Amino acid sequence: MIAAEDLIALVRNYNPKTNAKRLAEAYEFGKEMHAGQYRHSGEPYFTHPVAVAAILTEQRLDDATIITALLHDTIEDTKASYGVVTEKFGDEVAMLVDGVTKLTNLQLSSRETKQAENFRKLFMAMSKDLRVILVKLADRLHNMRTIKAMRQEKQVQKARETMDIYAPLAGRMGMQWMREELEDLAFRVLNPEGRQSIIRRFITLQRETGDVIHRITGDMRHELEKAGIEAEVFGRAKKPYSIWRKMQEKDQGFSRLSDIYGFRIITKSEEDCYRTLGAIHQRWRAVPGRFKDYISQPKTNGYRSIHTTVSGRDGKRVEVQIRTRQMHDVAETGVAAHWSYRDGVRSENPFAVDPAKWIAGLTEQFDAEEDHEDFLEAVKLEMYSDQVFCFTPKGDVVKLPRGATPIDFAYAIHTRIGHACVGAKVDAIRVPLWTRLKNGQSVDVITAEGQTPQVSWLDIATTGKARTAIRRALREADRERFIKLGRELARSAFDNVGRKATDKALETAARHLRLVDRSELLARLGSAELTTHDVIQAVYPELAPDDGEAISPRRAVVGLEPGQSFDRAPCCQPLPGERIVGITYRGKGVVVHAIDCDTLSRYEDNPERWVDLHWHSGTHPAVYSATLELTIGNDAGVLGRICTLIGEKKANISNLEFADRKPDFYRLMITVELRDIEQLHSLMLMLEAESDVASVERSRKKAVSGAASD
Repeated sequence: MIAAEDLIALVRNYNPKTNAKRLAEAYEFGKEMHAGQYRHSGEPYFTHPVAVAAILTEQRLDDATIITALLHDTIEDTKASYGVVTEKFGDEVAMLVDGVTKLTNLQLSSRETKQAENFRKLFMAMSKDLRVILVKLADRLHNMRTIKAMRQEKQVQKARETMDIYAPLAGRMGMQWMREELEDLAFRVLNPEGRQSIIRRFITLQRETGDVIHRITGDMRHELEKAGIEAEVFGRAKKPYSIWRKMQEKDQGFSRLSDIYGFRIITKSEEDCYRTLGAIHQRWRAVPGRFKDYISQPKTNGYRSIHTTVSGRDGKRVEVQIRTRQMHDVAETGVAAHWSYRDGVRSENPFAVDPAKWIAGLTEQFDAEEDHEDFLEAVKLEMYSDQVFCFTPKGDVVKLPRGATPIDFAYAIHTRIGHACVGAKVDAIRVPLWTRLKNGQSVDVITAEGQTPQVSWLDIATTGKARTAIRRALREADRERFIKLGRELARSAFDNVGRKATDKALETAARHLRLVDRSELLARLGSAELTTHDVIQAVYPELAPDDGEAISPRRAVVGLEPGQSFDRAPCCQPLPGERIVGITYRGKGVVVHAIDCDTLSRYEDNPERWVDLHWHSGTHPAVYSATLELTIGNDAGVLGRICTLIGEKKANISNLEFADRKPDFYRLMITVELRDIEQLHSLMLMLEAESDVASVERSRKKAVSGAASD
């Protein structure tokens, strides 16, 4: 726990004129009131108020706010009363402590109708003195930093409340650093697997590319020195939750995600901001549509900065923010900059927003709402800046990701509406379909009978639902054309081997290739998902021409959408010749499992994610790994003979591990690279016949219980 003199020193760093005696008295009073109380972690409870006060010193806040942090739980959790706090520390502190207490008692995460009324009370408390919410945000931040000591269900409840309420509120107030940390701490609780996957990919990326941040900051400093601009340059990787959210919004995998690095340039003057922008754009190519000038058009919370995205080293996109030191102070502390101290006096920052005017502007529209649910909706429209809430002509709310278009809106209502869309009116004005929708707009989708989705819509739509529906419709529209082309290809191929492409022959080929019917076979043949060699091989394998090459692993599986990638599941390691099924993953393509894989039980309730697949017929290269578990005698030369036998079967050993060593036997795991299931069976039969091999089994991982995350 931070000692009283250390906390006072933190305040003195930015406010030498602080009332140290008063801070020490508040520290001792709070310590005395909380004596005998402990947190879930077993620490003395007073460590929490002290940590909250320390967080607020980072924002250089006034004495009254620091004292409020030290006492913020005394009225609620100790014998101290409002009157006692007033007597000892004055009306201002007592009012702030009481305001924080009332906020603590609001059940903001409740799903009942009273949630709207509690939101109204929250904004009323904020309107009296915004420092109340600053203390509450710091209180929530420390609680989230120490959340592991809570019960699991309590962790989830607090994390959801943080993600839904406090993180967006911090962002709305301009405290972006706090928003990002709150989101990431909540993300760690709500989706630990997702967060760890992002971190692992970052580690892999850094191993492959080296210290990108150091190199790019060096490049930027060099360009600024050439231009004679004095500035500080900082770079960082974005938080895991920020990256995860972009992956979900853009429906992209990590490898395809751009601008995962952010850079900040702090200049001496506003003029230097624009000179810096010129130097950056002169050195690197700017990404169209990713430039915003918040200096000439500041946000309502006082935020000023120039944002641009450029293609940096190796073509990697990086986001650059350019601002002055005063702008940076507001960007770091947001509305709290109004109370910020420097050298013992209230900081005169020309960009700091008057909190009274800010909160008045924010709540003015809410005061007009008589209905509590309308009030709640209005609040969320303002707070959820990363989502867009639009309305149908009937007043129904449609939630979309930021950057969504009328096409996304139409498909969000119904796939049939999306397919028939020919235009849209936004707030009663006809707009192009590529228009980016904004919060609160009313959207009227115009439809026409006979309209079908256009290829260009794929460049307009942003949501996964819309893009999937468009792609499916386009495939269906092309189906007749592909069937006609496939019939001609089949006729020619069958003629070349002296046979006729009869309906019966095509049905036989479809059945052998596990397709629904001959029409599906012809459609896939016409779209190049199947080759004529595959079809001939299915019916007349003895007549199929030798194409001279093994089937490429990239096109080894039939049944995928054009351009769709796949991976073999590591749990069951399916081999060509086995019955297989695909499971779709957002951002990962399709993962191929053997039909008898235990892992598939996880997805029994998600049939929409299953994809009917099969292996291409023909010769595959020996690149598909399978793991064998062998128990062999512990005699001289046995292991060498086993390896020789495997080599004689044209199977390459890629890994060998001893799972168990006993005086009379070894148990080992051998990973071999094979062509198909036939080669595996042949290899296992040969090994079983060896007198020194006690047992041989194919090793597969068992499914872990619980739902799988996407």
